[in-house]
Amino acid sequence: MVRIPLTSLERERGRRLGQMLRDARGDESMVEIAARAGLSAETVRKIETGRAPTPSFFTIAALAGALGISLDSINEVLTPQSRSA
Repeated sequence: MVRIPLTSLERERGRRLGQMLRDARGDESMVEIAARAGLSAETVRKIETGRAPTPSFFTIAALAGALGISLDSINEVLTPQSRSA
């Protein structure tokens, strides 16, 4: 299987997602969040650090639920702002 290289937009979205998740987690343990989300701590670490910049929808949804944040708020952070003419 050939993996298509990520675009700069995908890498930037991954960075913003990771920052948002770190901010939402605050002082709470990454291990606790991972357990609540049903994920491994390593998966959460990779997403937070941008090493996994394109996690699946279900992974994002599980993290959102564990952190008590809405998918709408994640979408706002990840969607590039449209520029009006």
